[in-house]
Amino acid sequence: MHKKIVVVQRRMTHYRLAFFESLRQQMTERGLELVLAYGVGTAEEQGKNDSAEIAWAHKLATKYFWGGRICYQPLKSVCNQAEMLVIALENKLVCNLWHQFAPVPYKVALWGHGANLQGNPGSWREKFKRRVARRADWWFGYTEHSRPLIAQSGFPADRITVLNNAIDTAEMRSQFESITPSELANWRAAQKIGNGLLGIFLGSFYQEKRLEFLFEAAGAMRSQVPDFELLLVGAGPQKSLVEDFCAKHEWAHFGGMLKGRDKVLALASATVMLNPGLVGLGILDSFVCEVPMLTTDCGLHSPEIVYLEPGVNGLMTTNCLDDYVRQAIALLTDPARLNAMKLGCRKSGGEYTVENMARNFADGVERCLKVGDPK
Repeated sequence: MHKKIVVVQRRMTHYRLAFFESLRQQMTERGLELVLAYGVGTAEEQGKNDSAEIAWAHKLATKYFWGGRICYQPLKSVCNQAEMLVIALENKLVCNLWHQFAPVPYKVALWGHGANLQGNPGSWREKFKRRVARRADWWFGYTEHSRPLIAQSGFPADRITVLNNAIDTAEMRSQFESITPSELANWRAAQKIGNGLLGIFLGSFYQEKRLEFLFEAAGAMRSQVPDFELLLVGAGPQKSLVEDFCAKHEWAHFGGMLKGRDKVLALASATVMLNPGLVGLGILDSFVCEVPMLTTDCGLHSPEIVYLEPGVNGLMTTNCLDDYVRQAIALLTDPARLNAMKLGCRKSGGEYTVENMARNFADGVERCLKVGDPK
């Protein structure tokens, strides 16, 4: 009889579908049964239109209280005869506390960043979270950035598995590899982009992306590299800033929100990806389409920033406009170095995949099942 491993998500998003399908396959191959359970998000989260359904998973009754700050999701029904339960570390998930602190007959693992990256470490909420973080048999951290955050709560370092968080990039890779030079030339012509060097910003337009820093840097780059152009792809609350900038500079192009092959064509057209602000999972786009990322040590990044290897698959400059411009121009005007970084991107793109993430998760499950209970 297969050992039953229960994984709970407060809500299901479309970008997790490929991961859970891959994880289910990994578990089956190892003689384990994956039982996936999830609920629904808050009213605000449901308005994002990023929710998804998995036919073989269990739907949990979900209720929110106190303006969405407390979530009630009873798990008892899915935990019957389980060998292991994997839950998220969120203060709002009050039902999780029972499974962590009560004498339950199964292993309990936590999954998360290890801390609220935007929270105040001295607040009672974060102190409570650090206390609760120790009540587990195992920890699954998103990236290597998570490991020290988990360990500083007092959790044993040898019971932490780093997943290397990823989204499905298989289709993007397939599209990128199928693009022909003529298709690329036609796309650039349709966007009224010249044949020179192109920097691309791809993401949401909001404050943490530091668009004004980007605009100033791009202007300085254009003044020193006359054939440099900038393409801005995305949407968000600061969209008007982008439109105004592009309207004033003929070398700057607003691409709007692009998806599918158009998004891949935009990336394939670019020489470098410019994002001086917050970098998250978008770094995987950089890797798959072999466009080195240039960012700064601005202190705003998501855990996935650890995937960036300066000088290998991208660059991280100091948080200084002159340094950012100087290093960007040096890279743009050095074809050999650019090609080397493109190869670095390709290598990283093959490493950070949902398949490898699922394999890391399954490895962690097997290791957890073999050890005693530190709780």
